[in-house]
Amino acid sequence: MNEYDVEHSHGMHVVHDGPRQAPPLLLIHGSGASGGFWGPVVPALAAHHHVLRVDLPGCGQSPPPPSYHVPVQADRVAAVLDDLGLRQVTAVGHSSGGYVATALAEQRPDLVGSLALISTGPSLGALLPQPLVLRVLLGPPLGRLIWSMRSDAMIRGGIRATAARPVDVPDDLIAGLRGTSYRAFRSVLRWNTAYVAERSVPERLAALGIPLLVIFGSADPRWEPSSAHQYDAVPNARVELLPGVGHLPILEAPEATSRLLLGTPS
Repeated sequence: MNEYDVEHSHGMHVVHDGPRQAPPLLLIHGSGASGGFWGPVVPALAAHHHVLRVDLPGCGQSPPPPSYHVPVQADRVAAVLDDLGLRQVTAVGHSSGGYVATALAEQRPDLVGSLALISTGPSLGALLPQPLVLRVLLGPPLGRLIWSMRSDAMIRGGIRATAARPVDVPDDLIAGLRGTSYRAFRSVLRWNTAYVAERSVPERLAALGIPLLVIFGSADPRWEPSSAHQYDAVPNARVELLPGVGHLPILEAPEATSRLLLGTPS
């Protein structure tokens, strides 16, 4: 990996990897995470793409925004792409980052050439009972207290609770999560839920005609894995289930995830 540029643009920390003249690929993390989450797949992707990793507003090294509404976050991402003069970007979102990628395609189809959604729940009905550690973190009043006292080991435990395989959690992922406040985390979750409750992701994408890749773990503990096939209703959609993988394909199966994103055979 050749990291060549780090900047702040429109209230977001942005990291660039790979040659600037290569086709652009935008990576959008999930709730409360940061661009550091994508570390395991960046080397393979940056060999073929100009890779952009953003810390969404209020997450990682990006300052809190006035609003955590998903369309507002997408507006911020669009402003970054406009400043860079990028078009026909491949936008990749993990988990709720897929909602921001979807909103970006809805609002600015001129910017998005294709989409890839990784572990992105298609509708609220697909949500499973959440792992205990996440329920504790999300539930007041203990959640706020535990968040303020959380150790690196606790953060790693929370991340691993959504995996189906043993995973190494990169230090920069831990650092990024430490940069996210409890208020930001709760606000992001609230507005993500509102976005999907208003209209399911497959419904939103069906009318856009943008090529879509969906990657889901067959053992995802957060979303019913079979719900990935709700995306079959989207024209030009390809759904890939990774056997024995949970909610974190980027950490659990980075090579397989990279191959799928690059469109290369296994």
